[in-house]
Amino acid sequence: MVRIIPMASSIRPSLSSFRFSGGVSTSRFGLSLSPLRLPPRLHFSHLTSTVPQSHFFGLKASKLLKTAGTRVVMRPVGNVVHASTATAQETALEWVKKDKRRMLHVVYRVGDLDRTIKFYTECLGMKLLRKRDIPEERYTNAFLGYGPEDSHFVIELTYNYGVDKYDIGTAFGHFGIAVEDVAKAVELIKAKGGKVTREPGPVKGGSTVIAFIEDPDGYKFELIERGPTPEPLCQAFGMELLRTRDNPEYKYTIAMMGYGPEDKNAVLELTYNYGVTEYDKGNGYAQIAIGTDDVYKTAEGIKLFGGKIMREPGPLPGINTKITACLDPDGWKTVFVDNIDFLKELE
Repeated sequence: MVRIIPMASSIRPSLSSFRFSGGVSTSRFGLSLSPLRLPPRLHFSHLTSTVPQSHFFGLKASKLLKTAGTRVVMRPVGNVVHASTATAQETALEWVKKDKRRMLHVVYRVGDLDRTIKFYTECLGMKLLRKRDIPEERYTNAFLGYGPEDSHFVIELTYNYGVDKYDIGTAFGHFGIAVEDVAKAVELIKAKGGKVTREPGPVKGGSTVIAFIEDPDGYKFELIERGPTPEPLCQAFGMELLRTRDNPEYKYTIAMMGYGPEDKNAVLELTYNYGVTEYDKGNGYAQIAIGTDDVYKTAEGIKLFGGKIMREPGPLPGINTKITACLDPDGWKTVFVDNIDFLKELE
């Protein structure tokens, strides 16, 4: 089972982290925060997982065949070997490697949009990039981040009319934000009335200085002390496995995945907690969005590898942006968005 969280304890990615069990399975903000002097970087999401997900997240073919024992099996029927599926999978992997993918935004639900926007702009130094109200569907979106959406990973907040509270569950972990001085960032957050759940200090078993805070809805953020980077929000298909780290002392393993190095891109951190096979996803976290050159080919590739398509590729009513949506083996939702349509939407 996968759980979302950034860099901590259960396989969970963290915008940093998700959790999943039994396997190893990003956001780009760019604005310097003057009080915190944040490098422009969001660390994506921490999820948890319970199953091997290498092939589903689209590792390169060589890694696909070497990681977690994944292999293509050709089944004989009589004297005929059906290799067409294997050929189609190989073709799909080749296309994925050429596809221009990047993480666009993460979506989650909040009970008071104005309150959350105030916290993210005043305490975390983000900018409100745009708002979109859809009265016929009874919801409003707000997009926040450290730089423009056409080049940075951002947060998309969703307010559903009349809903003031959500259950975050146990599967979603936290987001990660890179800052130059964690202690100063925490001082500012406290001065603004923010909730600090873990004071600044070195991470267990390491030297990196971190702290944890909560936003008004209870979503957790990990502040990570790092030098200037193009992506404060740092911590998810066609991705590369960037690194893994096993922590037997604390009984968890993490896997970092993304479309580029962690110091320059938003990445996904998956956490596997030893022996944990199920998590409660709650109803607060929604999905991540990833840009692609072709939503139709993307959906076809996901089906070839056994993925579940929740929404067939095609344009969104009223917006005309082409998307497709799928579920990974742990039930986490991902939406792929047509790159050209996304830029038109921003215009």
